[in-house]
Amino acid sequence: MADLILFWHRRDLRISDNLGLAAARERSSKVVGVFCLDPNILDADDVAPARVTYMVGCLAELKASYQQAGSELLILTGKPAVQLPKLADALGVKAIYWNRDVEPYSRQRDNAVADALKEKGVEMRTKTWDQLLQAPGTVLTGSGTPYTVYGPFWRNWYKQVKLEPVSTLSDLVGLSPTEKSKASDAGAIELPTAKDLGFDWGQPLPVEPGEAAAKELLTEFCQDDRAITEYDEQRNFPFVAGTSRLSAALKFGAIGIRTVWAAADAAYGQCRSDETRDNVKTWMQELAWREFYQHVMYFFPELADGPYREAWKEFPWDNNDAKFAAWCEGRTGYPIVDAAMRQLNETGWMHNRCRMIVASFLTKDLIIDWRWGEKYFMQTLVDGDLSANNGGWQWSASSGMDPKPLRIFNPASQAKKFDAEGEYIRQWVPEIRHVDTGALISGKLSPLDLEGTGYVSPIVEHKKQQALFKELYREQKAKLG
Repeated sequence: MADLILFWHRRDLRISDNLGLAAARERSSKVVGVFCLDPNILDADDVAPARVTYMVGCLAELKASYQQAGSELLILTGKPAVQLPKLADALGVKAIYWNRDVEPYSRQRDNAVADALKEKGVEMRTKTWDQLLQAPGTVLTGSGTPYTVYGPFWRNWYKQVKLEPVSTLSDLVGLSPTEKSKASDAGAIELPTAKDLGFDWGQPLPVEPGEAAAKELLTEFCQDDRAITEYDEQRNFPFVAGTSRLSAALKFGAIGIRTVWAAADAAYGQCRSDETRDNVKTWMQELAWREFYQHVMYFFPELADGPYREAWKEFPWDNNDAKFAAWCEGRTGYPIVDAAMRQLNETGWMHNRCRMIVASFLTKDLIIDWRWGEKYFMQTLVDGDLSANNGGWQWSASSGMDPKPLRIFNPASQAKKFDAEGEYIRQWVPEIRHVDTGALISGKLSPLDLEGTGYVSPIVEHKKQQALFKELYREQKAKLG
């Protein structure tokens, strides 16, 4: 009789191209999935309703995938270090497998689970890094230290051999009726809805959840004649559908990163010009940015709580509550900023170019601590991921690992370059869609333009705030000697 193995899913909500799950299947055909609804995550104050809704959708499809493969997905609720050993003990489980994670809490949680399982005599297998193409420690500088600058990381990372996708499981053995009863007694429940968990997302999700939808998005992006091969040219225009829209799927592991890389590599191999190859490689570089931030979070976990650069650790932020509220609500008087924030609030997603624009505006124009914006993004984004979100905010705030520490975006210049016809602004700030394009992009709206619209005048003056910010930064650096 085959040994019963549990596979603990976290951010790998699929049964194909899953390194840890494939390793579990090699050991035994009787593999049962388990997912634990962790109150330490769900009860935190930075959880987005859209993200929980997407996660539950992925779990529903994962449950169906297990059933189709002949097994089941068990749902637990409570602290994993308590619930997983309890379930393992009740079922007489021989081993629990799971994939590793880079985040500080995840590592603490996993250590606690490992200790609890060890006391029960349950074997653990946790060596696989499923969410990364290169595991932390495999891409290091010549002196054997972690990279803190993206450029050399990318060059080293790119030349490393990438694993091929692993196969989809299709021949599993599930629990017997008696074992199912024991699992229920040990706390296994039916999959709740997002509303059951206290999260009400009333709008459609920006992307469909689940493995099938993620694979479809990948296929569309990599095989469309004008998607990946024009990525470098199209990705910066928020009104153009020029990105893969895979960020939420990668966050939750609804698709395997090896599957994604294989598709990109195949697209690269089919290119017939240097121009198209450059476009595909730009998307590959974006995948490397994702991994860079995860490696950085692994080696420098303190980044989850504060800045990397010394000058920012005691920076004199203004932190004005009213201005922050205006930024959150998309009523700053800067049309491109307000359009982006409204897209975020209404859809749970924001175009990456716009993420940079609004982050620069919050930190360099409003002079508000980047951690306020980082948290608000996590409270709203369907694809909110600690490593990527933190890395992006520290890049924009100039507090992170960035060789250009004083990068400042001018909202008007950004709008002129990336929304030249004002299409994006008109979509998300409809009360001023009648305004002349030049004024709409520059943000220089006259009293006549604003009359009867309810739209606000700029809450700060960019040029003045830019000068103030630079002075504050100079003073801060001077204090540090």
